[in-house]
Amino acid sequence: MPYRFYGWETADIRDESGRTPRDYYDLLSGLWCAESCAPRMRADWTPENKTLGQCSITAFLIQDIFGGKVYGVPLGDGNYHCFNVVGDCVFDLTSEQFGDRKLDYEHCPEQRREVHFAKEEKRRRYEKLKAALFSASGRPSPCDRDESGAE
Repeated sequence: MPYRFYGWETADIRDESGRTPRDYYDLLSGLWCAESCAPRMRADWTPENKTLGQCSITAFLIQDIFGGKVYGVPLGDGNYHCFNVVGDCVFDLTSEQFGDRKLDYEHCPEQRREVHFAKEEKRRRYEKLKAALFSASGRPSPCDRDESGAE
């Protein structure tokens, strides 16, 4: 199946269970919903545009899995569209929300979760999506680990 998210062709990095960003896109496609969408965009969210308003919580969740950094494309209205960079691999699981609009992924500022998650509602959306993804993927939840990281 050809994917439509930015960087899908080269998103070949693998986590410890062998999953790639494409595999996580497939899992997330069944989890993204109006409730996980940014409140300011929720009225425009549809199952046909399931990635709308999901960028920051998705990018930081993918960072939890693959590491790397989260960067933001300036949108011109003071907001940023978040995407992932892991080594030489640049991908944006939620880029299709922009349709045919081409985003410039070069020279973008790094995004910090402390800044994004200063908004309590965003942190809650991230935590819910993370729990749902970890359940759907069979990954152990970070809550299932003790302080040393052991399960």
